[in-house]
Amino acid sequence: MAKFAFILHPLTARDVARKYPWTAWLPERVLEWVMTRTPAQTISEITGIHSATGAETTGWFVGCPLTARQLMDANPERGLEKIIEAGQVAVQLGADIVGLGAFTAVVGDAGITVAENLDIAVTTGNSYTVAIAVRGLLDAGRRLDIDPEQAHAVVLGASGSIGRVCAHLLAGEVNSLTLVGRSDDPVAEVAGELAEQSATVSTTTDATSALLQADLVVTVTSALEAIVEPEMLKPGAVICDVARPRDVSWRVAEEREDVLVIEGGAVEVPGQVEFNLDFGFPPRTAYACMAETMILALENRCESFTLGRRLEVDKVREIEQLGDKHGFRLAGFRSFERVVTEEQIERVRRLAPRA
Repeated sequence: MAKFAFILHPLTARDVARKYPWTAWLPERVLEWVMTRTPAQTISEITGIHSATGAETTGWFVGCPLTARQLMDANPERGLEKIIEAGQVAVQLGADIVGLGAFTAVVGDAGITVAENLDIAVTTGNSYTVAIAVRGLLDAGRRLDIDPEQAHAVVLGASGSIGRVCAHLLAGEVNSLTLVGRSDDPVAEVAGELAEQSATVSTTTDATSALLQADLVVTVTSALEAIVEPEMLKPGAVICDVARPRDVSWRVAEEREDVLVIEGGAVEVPGQVEFNLDFGFPPRTAYACMAETMILALENRCESFTLGRRLEVDKVREIEQLGDKHGFRLAGFRSFERVVTEEQIERVRRLAPRA
């Protein structure tokens, strides 16, 4: 039985209190200073994962004690050293594959250097994240009576690694597709790759005009601030925000009850899984990037499946099929860190022009 580990880190210093409540009393700057001098360590054991095939696996959460700001703003070498240190803890625990969570998956060269410095396989989980994001977008659209075969979809950040793959997945599902990028040539290149798909594909650098026509949206830019505002969206639209930091403004949630914003990537894990850590999700539910690591362990595929900044469409489709095989399922929808209720979905449906 292959075993796995998954590296977590606090997004902010305040997240440390999820595991160590007493730290809530420390000033944030003091806590960050302490974290730079804290070694990577085991956070919890993960048990009870049982595949639909009968396979089982166990694993661990390993903590990398740096916040998102510290990982992205500080010396990149220091961040990589801490991530590798966390990977070495995974090796000592007996893991055969380790997944990189949140910003540990984007520091430096997106996992390549980490893999070169460890004796076990490494994956970022981005392939399954993309697969689940697109599946969630299409499922949410159907809940709002949006027929994908009649829908117009938009990908913001289409020339990026994740955006490109989202475009490939959507082009075979929707009627028409607009690719949005900061400059013409990169998105035109992606559009050329989709020439044989069924969707009518267009490109633009004008996000506002594209969004006003969109029934379905995936946004995955590298913008540092929100770029999708309430006045840019078509009533009844579904927007899947895969970007971190978020692309969709909080104002959308506050001002537009006639659109549905969802996050990419909540997955129901098969079995009676116990994470023994509160990371803000309902029981037996994980991020898709975590699930990719579990799927590979269940499949006994201890290989560096997703590394680097260019994703492969074939691998995204493969990991989605393996997830289905082992019983992983889309676990409802979340929006701005909260579960989307049936009442919210019904309200959007009622306010949409289709009603």
